[in-house]
This record gives sequence, structure tokens and C-alpha cells, in this order.
Amino acid sequence: MKELKIYGTLGPSCCTQEILEEMLISGMTGIRLNLSHCNLWDKKEWIDTFHLACTHTHQHAELMIDMCGPELRIQNFDEKIEWTDKTQVILNEPLIPRSILTHAQINDMILIDDGKLRLRVQDIQENTLLCEVIFGGLLKPRKSIMIEGKTILGPALTENDIKNLKEAKSFGVTAIMQPFVSCKEDLITLKDTLHKLNADDLKIYAKIENQTGLNHLEELIPYCDVIVIARGDLGNSCGLIQLPKVQKQIERICQKHHKPYMVVTEMLNSMIDHPVPTRAEVSDVYHAVYHGASEIMLTAETASGQYPVEAMKIFVQVAKTALDDRKYLEEEK
Repeated sequence: MKELKIYGTLGPSCCTQEILEEMLISGMTGIRLNLSHCNLWDKKEWIDTFHLACTHTHQHAELMIDMCGPELRIQNFDEKIEWTDKTQVILNEPLIPRSILTHAQINDMILIDDGKLRLRVQDIQENTLLCEVIFGGLLKPRKSIMIEGKTILGPALTENDIKNLKEAKSFGVTAIMQPFVSCKEDLITLKDTLHKLNADDLKIYAKIENQTGLNHLEELIPYCDVIVIARGDLGNSCGLIQLPKVQKQIERICQKHHKPYMVVTEMLNSMIDHPVPTRAEVSDVYHAVYHGASEIMLTAETASGQYPVEAMKIFVQVAKTALDDRKYLEEEK
């Protein structure tokens, strides 16, 4: 059995050498940089600090970049936008992508930021959606936006993605996480691009985030190194109630084909604001590893949370307990 890989996410809460060293010493084996909001060169200081922390702690940790990919996002804006429940708001360009405007129908549910904000379309006028706020809150730039139950995606690689891939090896990147993989052609496009850039050795992680990707899962397996059960947008696509069943379905398919898989999203979500996780979160981490995950990852818990070191320590401890139990079970067989 290969050893478990445990990732954090690089962000403002963990970008100092001291914090990164503590996370590495606690058992973190790699870190992810989300390029949905930036480019590699924008975060050179963070990346250099991470490499310094690895050198100082004698760790050979991986650096993964999560591409922008085909996901649709809210555009950048300067003013503060906060929506209140049961009020009406107007959506149009340039705030939201044109494809959302052209595909929306009356009574469609618009999900923003992994569904944290929800709007129902009440009326459609030329290039404008009049919506009722169902779940309000603070709208942040570059957050995901989708229509519930509809798959609307752009090209597998954006222009910025290709620019980042050209620089990846010079920044010490070891793996690429490709969002919203829907068919094998998405991965073939990525592999061909890496080949042209002499970067064939970079590992490919295929994120399953919608029903289309789930339907084509078995055809994806030969074209990537790891399948990622990305539960945020996947939960929006398949429905929150169905998400545990879908996670188990992906696990079974990966195990059938002996394909490594990662579980990610809200694994210790309460630790963004609290120093101790919930019992349910600890159980989630344990069962993900116990049932076969080869890799797990924290996202906002380390990137923007108040307790990045504490979150990583608990994450590692629970995961290693589960891994020991899994090894014992397999030895007993």
C-alpha cells in the first residue's frame, strides 16, 4: 500500500515560513495553490517561502497548482456587494458570464460560491436576470457561479492556464489539478499541452465536479494519475442529499480500476473559525481514509482560516489513525 498523501492549501493564513514548517513537521506532504484568483508569478513570494520551509525541514513536499479551467466565475469588482434574503437583485454582464444569461430560464436556481449564495430567476429581460435572493450574504469576486442542474463550461484550458503551465516547472510545481473534467478529451488536451512544454512528468489530478464527469469517469481513468472527489461543485450538481452516495460510487469505480483518488472539500470546515473540529468532521476524515482514499486535502482551513497549523495537525492525526486501522484490516484478510 502506498503511503497517504496529505495536502493543505497555500493562502494568506499560512504563507509564512514558520507556519509552513509547522504544517510540514506535523505531517503535511504537499500543498495546493489555487490559480482561480491569481497566477503563479503573483504568488512567487509564497512559493519561495514554501520551498524554503521544505528545505529547512528536510521535506520533499509536492506543490500542486489548481487550474482555473472551464468553471464559470463572478468577475472582479471593487465595491462591496452584500445580498439580503428575500430581496431582489439584478444580474448582468460584466458581473456574470454571458453563458449564464443565455442558458438561464425562469425559476432556475443560480448557485454562487459552491452554493453558499442562492438566487431564483424570476424574470428575464434582454441580457438581464431579475432574481430573488434565497440565501444571501457577501458576494466575493472570482467565486464560482452555475445554474443548478445544468452543465455550462468553457474550454478545458484558458489562456491564463496555458501561461501558468509554461512557468510551472520553473516554480517547482509537481502536479496539476484540472477542474471540471467532463470527458477524456479534457485530459488529452492537458496532456498534449504538457508534452509540448516538456512537462510530461507533472502529475495530473482530474477533479470530478459535475454529473457529466461522473458519467464519464471510467473513460477518464487512463488519462490521469489521480481522481479527485471535489465535493463542493459536485454536491451542487448531483444534489446535496445524493452526495454521499455519489462519493461512494466514485470510490468503488476507482478501487475497481486500482486508481488512486483524493477526497476534498469542507473536511474540517468548522476549523476555519474554531480551534476544534466537529465530531462529524473527524468521522468524515477517518472514513475517507479508512475506505481507501490515497490522498486528502484541506482548502480554506489552511488558506484563510484562523487555525491552519491546528487544522493540519488534527487532519494528519485522524488520517494516520484511519490508515493504521486500514492496514490492520488488510493484513487480517
